[in-house]
Amino acid sequence: MAAAARTVPVLGITGTGGSGKSSLTDELVRRVRVDQGDRLRVAVLAIDPTRRKGGGALLGDRIRMNSLDGDRVLFRSMATRGDREVPDAVPAAIDILKSAGFDLVIVETPGIGQGDAGIVPFVDTSLYVMTPEFGAASQLEKIDMLDFADVVAINKFERRGAMDALRDVGRQLVRNREAFGKRPEDMPVFGTSAATFNDDGVTALYQHLLELLGGHGLQVSEGTLPRVDVRHSSTIRQVVPPTRVRYLSEITETIRGYHADTERWADAASRIQRLEAVDDELASLGRTDHGVDELLEQARRDLPEEVHQLQQAWPGIVTAYSGDEHTVRVRDRDITTTLTRESLSGTKVPRVALPAFRDAGDMVRFWRRENLPGAFPYTAGVFSFKRDNEDPARMFAGEGDPFRTNRRFKLLSEGLPATRLSTAFDSVTLYGRDPGERPDIYGKVGTSGVSIATLDDMKVLYDGFDLLSPTTSVSMTINGPAPTVLAFFLNTAIDQQLDAFREREGREPSGAEAEELRAHALATVRGTVQADILKEDQGQNTCLFTTEFSLRMMADIQEWFIENGVRNFYSVSISGYHIAEAGANPISQLAFTLANGFTYVESYLARGMDVNDFAPNLSFFFSNGMDPEYSVIGRVARRIWAVAMREKYGANERSQKLKYHVQTSGRSLHAQEMDFNDIRTTLQALIAIYDNANSLHTNAYDEAITTPSTESVRRALAIQLIINKEWGLAMNENPLQGSFIIDQLTDLVEEAVLAEFDRISERGGVLGAMETGYQRGKIQDESMLYEHRKHDGSLSIVGVNTFRRPESEREEVEVELARATEHEKQSQLRRVTEFKEAHADEAAEALARLKEAALAGDNVFAVLMDAARVCTLQQVTEAFFEVGGQYRRNV
Repeated sequence: MAAAARTVPVLGITGTGGSGKSSLTDELVRRVRVDQGDRLRVAVLAIDPTRRKGGGALLGDRIRMNSLDGDRVLFRSMATRGDREVPDAVPAAIDILKSAGFDLVIVETPGIGQGDAGIVPFVDTSLYVMTPEFGAASQLEKIDMLDFADVVAINKFERRGAMDALRDVGRQLVRNREAFGKRPEDMPVFGTSAATFNDDGVTALYQHLLELLGGHGLQVSEGTLPRVDVRHSSTIRQVVPPTRVRYLSEITETIRGYHADTERWADAASRIQRLEAVDDELASLGRTDHGVDELLEQARRDLPEEVHQLQQAWPGIVTAYSGDEHTVRVRDRDITTTLTRESLSGTKVPRVALPAFRDAGDMVRFWRRENLPGAFPYTAGVFSFKRDNEDPARMFAGEGDPFRTNRRFKLLSEGLPATRLSTAFDSVTLYGRDPGERPDIYGKVGTSGVSIATLDDMKVLYDGFDLLSPTTSVSMTINGPAPTVLAFFLNTAIDQQLDAFREREGREPSGAEAEELRAHALATVRGTVQADILKEDQGQNTCLFTTEFSLRMMADIQEWFIENGVRNFYSVSISGYHIAEAGANPISQLAFTLANGFTYVESYLARGMDVNDFAPNLSFFFSNGMDPEYSVIGRVARRIWAVAMREKYGANERSQKLKYHVQTSGRSLHAQEMDFNDIRTTLQALIAIYDNANSLHTNAYDEAITTPSTESVRRALAIQLIINKEWGLAMNENPLQGSFIIDQLTDLVEEAVLAEFDRISERGGVLGAMETGYQRGKIQDESMLYEHRKHDGSLSIVGVNTFRRPESEREEVEVELARATEHEKQSQLRRVTEFKEAHADEAAEALARLKEAALAGDNVFAVLMDAARVCTLQQVTEAFFEVGGQYRRNV
């Protein structure tokens, strides 16, 4: 009776499986809330099919819904419990929701077939959702819902053929409704892209549905959303333009073509050498009428100029490397390097060993496939020599509040000539939230990472470190909220210079002086922010915003870097490490990571940036595990990147150089026989150093259980120091070159990576493959293979499934778990509260400007640099949710 007393319209949403009904439902509910100011209470009843064989149902639609916060929306899932589209309990459930005081009830059905229209009798207004891929236009005749649906949505309108689908469905509705006096575009058919935030096609659909529901008694007021005059998505901006979707295939063709040229030119060089030998031999016998001269002259003309230049330059290079010192000019200054190191036995070990090939073809292959460190294609390394007195070690820390992590950084860097700080953040920070009292937040504050919520926190974190020192660099492992945390950091570096000026001069800097100090700080500061949103979607899952908005923000950061002369800070660390930790094998790790890197290149080029302006700001991050392919992962990455950047993109030398960080494998650390973990880490670090990784972090043995202790971190750092300072072969800086197995592995892994590029390209590039879950699925399969082989013993892991200590000899090892203290948590809560109170008015204005910039299409990071001075991390995150959209998760 209560239900009958109120007029509550019911909207039924049905459609084919995989058409995006849940996402579209979520976007419609969000628009109801925004447009009507949360005045309406909405109930969503989501029906999922029961499996006839097993009897279970996956009630997973809730995970796709981002509009459920607060008390204005009720969401409930229901199983069909039978082989029908609509369960028997639906009418009663609708009546209950009506009587409970909801203003609008939405019923979403499972994916249906062509002949199903079971939802129609239970609803006032019906919406049929489909995609552009319905086959031939004749298939539309078979879709029963096109006879009954009040409105049709062609979702995923960003796909190819969407406009044709809109036309064909409109024509079909004209025939079905016998509305022969109307045009197809007058039919209630809308093109939508629920995956695109603030899509105007979805807004048009919402406004049309609102009018229909109003006719069935929905009490609506004047909305805040402006009217749109389109019937389909018109503002979709592809991250990678459709004309560039084959970019990975083009790269594979470029690299294979490069190697084919190498073989052809090598054969030609060998032929010239043979002809020269014959010519000399005949000349020594007094023969001059043999015709070899003509063949030799023609062969020399056929050899490309590039090879001639390499041949002419080589004797001088050999001479330069044969002396005692070698001088190179880098950024207008001379760097002199001693060319040999003397062992205790008096052996002079060359820092770089040169090949001793006699055949000219072998030399051509060496120059084009390997070359010396610092020379194209940089297979052996991007720099001619490593820096003296600077080990590639990074000091990784993050626990508790910023005061505690600051103390750990100072402990780790004490006495070392270079300070390379690598920062881990707690999960509260990683998800863009402030410390809070809510139980699921409070327990994670400062645990497994440092808690950072404000600019003040960032200043404490790096207090006492000169962020502009040429021996200091900072790496920040953060992705979803990376733009905000980066803005905190850059403001910290700027404020350091302003504070130093005040202390030095005893006064405030003038406007011009402040601007000069700011420019100097930005041009000088060294470091990296991870910010790799593609990897997050594929392997790690700390995504906050829609992929489209996140990629736009990354491009905004890079544009801002170019405009402000930020040359020494990497705007993204394109990361394979987390892909590997999620379960990928080394080939998939490398292929996915490089493919992501080239996707960023295409994205930035589409924004109008010059490749030589942004490519030097890209860096990479790999895992080193126990598999043989890890021995060459850096070599392969450098060669593919260099060849593609030069031959495909026309990039300059600086842009061709792939620089990467290595972290030893966390996945290879085991809780059983933990002491053995240091052995694994040592081997992984050794191959990273042999492969000329630009920086290296060695994991602590107890990270299999907890955040590492002070002692275990010291041992982990000692691994690197012992290799660099005690291990004899580390005197040489190209020890892998010339090894038959390394050469063969390099070629095998490179070809496997190129084959993976082709598979990704077949799926529409990286973003197209992500849409179908290709990368995630492959990572899961490879992870399962590893686990199966580990458990059945076919993959030997010492101390885990072989060489196990007898039960009687096992000792229980007590490991203290590292956690933030109660004092640290309370301190963080107090500090963030005080910061909000101190900047309440300024924050409101800054957030308004931030949202305006995002909606207007301006560079958001430029505005964020100012907002970060007065806003907390969560305030910025929530503002971005409003204007950039929240990441929608897959089951």
